Amino acid sequence: MTRAVVVGIDIGTTSAKAGAFDADGHETGANEVEYPLLEPQPGWAVQEPGVVVDAVVEATRRALAAAREADLDVAGLSFSTALHSLVGVDGDGAPLTDLLTWADQRASEQAERLKRERPHLHGQTGTPLHPMSPLTKLVWFREEEPELHAQVARWCGVKELVVHRMTGAWITEHSSGSATGLMSVQTLEWLDESLEVAGIAREQLCELAPTKHIMSLSAEGARELGCSGALPLVLGAGDGPLANLGVGATSPGVAACSIGTSGALRCMVERPVVDPRGRVFSYMLSEGRWVVGGAINNGGVVLQWAQEALAPELGAHEESKMMEIAAQAPPGSDALIMLPYLLSERAPHWSTLARGAYVGLTRAHRREHLVRAALEGVCQQLALVLASLRDAGQEVREIRATGGFARSELWRQLLCDALGQDVGFPEGHQGSGFGAALLGMEALGVIASFDRAAELIAVEETRTPDPAARDMYASMLPVFDALYDALGPAFAALRDLPQPAIPPAV
Repeated sequence: MTRAVVVGIDIGTTSAKAGAFDADGHETGANEVEYPLLEPQPGWAVQEPGVVVDAVVEATRRALAAAREADLDVAGLSFSTALHSLVGVDGDGAPLTDLLTWADQRASEQAERLKRERPHLHGQTGTPLHPMSPLTKLVWFREEEPELHAQVARWCGVKELVVHRMTGAWITEHSSGSATGLMSVQTLEWLDESLEVAGIAREQLCELAPTKHIMSLSAEGARELGCSGALPLVLGAGDGPLANLGVGATSPGVAACSIGTSGALRCMVERPVVDPRGRVFSYMLSEGRWVVGGAINNGGVVLQWAQEALAPELGAHEESKMMEIAAQAPPGSDALIMLPYLLSERAPHWSTLARGAYVGLTRAHRREHLVRAALEGVCQQLALVLASLRDAGQEVREIRATGGFARSELWRQLLCDALGQDVGFPEGHQGSGFGAALLGMEALGVIASFDRAAELIAVEETRTPDPAARDMYASMLPVFDALYDALGPAFAALRDLPQPAIPPAV
């Protein structure tokens, strides 16, 4: 009997990945096509729209070809997408702007002003008032490029460009919409106040639809993909919510934590969460399923910086040797704290002003202390996100962690100690692309429910906190947290000094 598969397509920040997944999580024909992340000016992080769309089409075409060669029954396509992207197009759908990614920081002043003047928009939309948000980017265009702003016929994100290329329709889904700052989490419609702030009309945005909405390929789209036009296309969702699905963190109280170049911690809930303090986001997965949590800018990039700045003699990609250096220092790094805000920071402060800092440095500290404190700073920042989740009323009884950091035994244990509870490490998780495929399988009737993910993803190892290290980090966390406010005036003053070019986070 021919196996039914769904091709999960993950539109990431630097590459498009596509693979055919069956209901047991087996993948066939995994393909990846990369594209550059450009920085034409300091703080800008953009891409060429056509290059990205071509890459997505090519990765999908290859995955479909591999599935046919394996004699698989392709039930359809389903998408995951990096959130917060923005591009303006003309009446014919041709891009008038670059594709601005989540890492683009040009709207910093607009974001800080909206936080002061309209803080309630965070609660109404679920999206923090931060330069990553398409809302703040639109305000930047309205204020800084008014002629271009007026020329744009439609504003959309990267997935909408891809779907338009494949189907001919301008449509998006509630998950991507919930991360724009433009959609009401209560009505699931575009929010009038956000539209007014952005200076655009409702007709300049795409139609909103459920994440399990099914479409058909256009004749041209089918030709490009080398398949039948009858192949269904499921709109899918954002990469963050789908990452929870991809590691089996689908039940309330089960959080997904990841540390790659950046990091995140999210848990699934049944309805959008309004955080009065504005510390967490609330993004949709599907009807009755939302994720609440926060992303951090500074994950593995902090280790990369530490190696370049503190151990350049090791050369590139020597993470294991850096861990050996860090292991020479004790938990807490002998009362040395690093604020790891090398690329400013997102959750829970959502600030573009933040800078990295070592606090508590003495003559007794050596290189191993600085390296370990850098790793501890990343984990302490995730501990703040976890505390923010709990402050917003969420119980977190289980954590599943993934990402490149998990290759290190030291970093696994350090995260567990800093979070202060057991952490499970899933076996061979497939991430957002697998999550997209599972959502597509449910929409197309291949499986009864994407809750099957929790059964498919086995936990390979569970780490338990070391009591002494856990207590050390718990005692340091209030100090770590307070330093952001204490150094706020210094951060603001430093902003007005000449700035080096900052490579964008990826």
